[in-house]
Amino acid sequence: MKAKGIWLAIFIFIIGVITGCNQKAEPVAIDEKNDKCDFCHMAVGNNQFATELVLKNGKVLKFDDIGCMYQWMKEHKNETVEAMFVRDYETNDWLEADQATYVYDQTIRTPMAYNVISFKDEDKAKKFVEQHGGAVLTYNELGRHTWERNKEMMMEMKKEHMKMDKQKDNHMGN
Repeated sequence: MKAKGIWLAIFIFIIGVITGCNQKAEPVAIDEKNDKCDFCHMAVGNNQFATELVLKNGKVLKFDDIGCMYQWMKEHKNETVEAMFVRDYETNDWLEADQATYVYDQTIRTPMAYNVISFKDEDKAKKFVEQHGGAVLTYNELGRHTWERNKEMMMEMKKEHMKMDKQKDNHMGN
């Protein structure tokens, strides 16, 4: 009887190890009050621009812009990435980065002005380009994309933030 119990415990342990090793990496919830981009250190919004990397060691990194995620990977080539997640521009649903279709255009406003957005559905990405301009990129093409920030857009966004901060100060009586 005792031997049966030991074999049962070993069997359960082995099944647990096997199923634990087969668990697929998943994105985690964004905490807008606390999460900062692991590249630029700006706040990460719970929106269509948020991205995440899950490293081999289980650590989850969060980014406020697809460009920040790619810049981080460029600077940390020795890190092993288990999974990459982006969000659908229209629905905010998480999807695996290699399953998405991307659109690049200098006029697309993203948090850090890298001007790339992601779509779950290739047809919706193409429709976006038809309506707004830009270029459709595959996941593989995105890996070869030159990640340069739109400096004009950054200056424009900085001015807008300064104006909002001034209005906030005036409203608070400062």
